Amino acid sequence: MKFLIDNIWLIGIALISGGALLWPNLQRRGTRVSTLQATQMINQGKAVIVDVRDPAAYAAGHLRDAKNIPLKELSNRVGELDKSKSKAVIAVCQSGVQSAKAAAQLKKAGFAEAVSLDGGVAAWQAQGLPIAK
Repeated sequence: MKFLIDNIWLIGIALISGGALLWPNLQRRGTRVSTLQATQMINQGKAVIVDVRDPAAYAAGHLRDAKNIPLKELSNRVGELDKSKSKAVIAVCQSGVQSAKAAAQLKKAGFAEAVSLDGGVAAWQAQGLPIAK
């Protein structure tokens, strides 16, 4: 007991730093797929890709056959994806943060299998996977 009282500040710092390390994992919401899972879904024809970045970023490089619908326009343009409701929709952004929001919007719009690419286009490129321009 004396040890705990004497070292309360060290124990507190250790708990706070541990919490800071776990925080990003706790913040992840929604369904995410890895680059491998996304590649498999795309190759099997079971997925539609929606790139939610702005048109300039999309033009600089995107996943093959991706449809560009910026996140701020997604709620108005979700009708463009209605014919793909039977397939999975993979939302893609630069790092995976905005695409998680897009996947949540798509789920609310009735897409049962709306997922986000974990790590986004940056992770896709880091794996050496092809980018269309």
